[in-house]
Amino acid sequence: MPGFMKNINQIARCAEQYRAQRLAELGLTGCQYSCILHVCRQPGISQDGLARQICVHKSSVARQLAQLEKNGFVRREPDEKDRRITAVYPTTRAEEAYPVVCRVLGEWSRYVTGGLSEEDKARLIPMLESMCRQAETYWETGVDVLPEVEG
Repeated sequence: MPGFMKNINQIARCAEQYRAQRLAELGLTGCQYSCILHVCRQPGISQDGLARQICVHKSSVARQLAQLEKNGFVRREPDEKDRRITAVYPTTRAEEAYPVVCRVLGEWSRYVTGGLSEEDKARLIPMLESMCRQAETYWETGVDVLPEVEG
């Protein structure tokens, strides 16, 4: 599939620019939105769990969370049962930003799929979700076993 990843990467870079523009008024960068979404949806998630869910290195999540904590979006606390685990909780500021982040993501999604028919979208989304699961499997395991292709 020549050009496939090039197009996916281009969409992702444009999406990051869009988020950065739209979320700047909240004091968020285009990358921090993902932490806000996951922490608001799962208060008390561990830093390591967050890193796994958004498929980034633990040190990158720690840096993002440090900035979000400094700016009043999250608070981090050692887990009561295991002090080696750091739990992350949203603050009121994050909870107020959450619906704005969701709105911005929805706007981008509608914009980028605006030229597609409902039938095209209905076919595309499950295919992208399948590809995402395959990519996450590699991220989690490091094993690049190719899936069986029906055909």
